Amino acid sequence: MKDKRVLVTGGAGFIGSNLANHLAADNEVIALDDGYLGTDENLDDEVEFVDASVLDDDLPVDVDVVFHLAALSSLQMHEDDPQRGARVNVEGFVNTVEQAREAGCETVVYATTSSIYGSRTEPSPEDMPVAVNTGYEASKLARERYAEYFANYHDMNMAGLRFFSVYQGYGGAEEHKGEYANVIAQFADDMANGESPVLYGDGEQTRDFTHVEDIVRGIETTADHELTGIYNLGTGDAYSFNTVVEMLNDELGTDIEPEYVENPIPEDVYVHDTCADISKINAATGWEPEIDFEEGIERVCAQYQ
Repeated sequence: MKDKRVLVTGGAGFIGSNLANHLAADNEVIALDDGYLGTDENLDDEVEFVDASVLDDDLPVDVDVVFHLAALSSLQMHEDDPQRGARVNVEGFVNTVEQAREAGCETVVYATTSSIYGSRTEPSPEDMPVAVNTGYEASKLARERYAEYFANYHDMNMAGLRFFSVYQGYGGAEEHKGEYANVIAQFADDMANGESPVLYGDGEQTRDFTHVEDIVRGIETTADHELTGIYNLGTGDAYSFNTVVEMLNDELGTDIEPEYVENPIPEDVYVHDTCADISKINAATGWEPEIDFEEGIERVCAQYQ
């Protein structure tokens, strides 16, 4: 992408700031964020920061592309305040897209979630049946349905990306998320400081861990191709939490045993395993992940060496 004017909502957050900083090298970038999960300290000087909510009127939507990443992005955030979760994730999405449409923007790339696939050890394709067990998942599925409306009724390019377990580590823009950061970042920081990482259950749950740089490339190429529909962004490989701890020990030169605790999340809603089928996005754009998990672990641990 080059010489475009773009808006990144949630643009001071973890994924949003990585995207905004990347795009700012060749584009005019506005990062909009209300500071709930983001901080403008994550942003480079070339990015224009706007302190606002996606629920506001008069959003800066006179742009070529909207990247809508703003959300309450965890199960617990929604359980703590379901009404706020719905307002931000659903109403905020509709509000932003409608304002952008009225301003003449025809291309929106937005974040949905891979959680609606439930627990699967096999790669999950986009056309498989999905279900909703939490308010968070409900809000993201609602986004997908509203995006379908905007695409069908208003002929907009509306691409929803189901991210799989995005990580970077505390050396990047993830540290401010604290307890909401990816488990890799949390485990690595605990272990580098001589503390045991806390694992739910037996630690054999698996995730398709995807480095944020690959996610950013996927988001950008989706906009470049003006896609419409739902696409997975992941790696197609999954690793258990126990394996993550082993790899972190190897990279950090430590020998720290994890602490196993009872899972506080009910088993009937806990997503135990995830794995992406990325054939659809690959066929549409040629995108595939470039950072393998070993390199990703090295990057996470680099700040502690």
